[in-house]
Amino acid sequence: MIDDFLAETAGDTGPLTDVEAAVRAAAAAEIMPRFRQLAADEIIEKNGPHDLVTTADRLAEEHLTASLTALLPGSVVVGEEAVHADPAVYDALGGDAPVWIVDPVDGTRQFVRGESGFCTLVALAHHGEVLASWTYAAARDEMAVAVRGRGATLNGAPIRSGSPAPDAVLKMAMSHPDYTTDAQKRALLGLRTDGIGARPCGSAGLEYLAVARGESDAVAFNWEFAWDHAAGLLLVTEAGGAEATLSGAPFRIAGGNDLPFTAARDEATAARILTALRTGA
Repeated sequence: MIDDFLAETAGDTGPLTDVEAAVRAAAAAEIMPRFRQLAADEIIEKNGPHDLVTTADRLAEEHLTASLTALLPGSVVVGEEAVHADPAVYDALGGDAPVWIVDPVDGTRQFVRGESGFCTLVALAHHGEVLASWTYAAARDEMAVAVRGRGATLNGAPIRSGSPAPDAVLKMAMSHPDYTTDAQKRALLGLRTDGIGARPCGSAGLEYLAVARGESDAVAFNWEFAWDHAAGLLLVTEAGGAEATLSGAPFRIAGGNDLPFTAARDEATAARILTALRTGA
């Protein structure tokens, strides 16, 4: 079932193209009409002022849940808002069914502020392996697609992460150290060292895209929700980059990772970030 779904097709037709169309349709129907048009009662704090949800998040996830499961019968959806309502939904990541991992609006704070730095993230996984991903920045008209073993594209053109210039100060985004455990905070503070220019992250999906296209050198995160990371990690690695958790092991979408973790333009940069994190820890 999965092999047939992922089979390459000629031209602009086929299941993977249908997924891209579904992501665009959800954004057009539920997200963009509310961009810079949100009413006060359409914005809700889930776990405080740094964790917001809007009507656009909820309706876009419902839209994607219906369309994606129709495209791949027998599949299930692990979406940010569904898991917030029922944490047991997350267990599907360890099940036998193909899983769509969905973040309807990644960068909700930016969306609420009327800024363009948000995106919709969709990844298709099976037995813990991410097989394909879509990162759609609707306000910027940018669609990045990655398929395992086939590379990454941005608006249809191949992208490569490349490598930083030798001895360059690394440009990277990191989790804010105040929103983490003490041990993870110490590790992240290890990035505040000569040769690394770390700034607080925005939308995780767009930070990954910046690494995949070579505009940023790395990211480091201390949280592991699959909807924030599954799409971007595949995008970076298919663009030629590398990723690893603090222990050096690959990131596991079902959780239980040694945090923080990094994704970078190449293996040497990832190793450099891990060294800094371990020094802090």
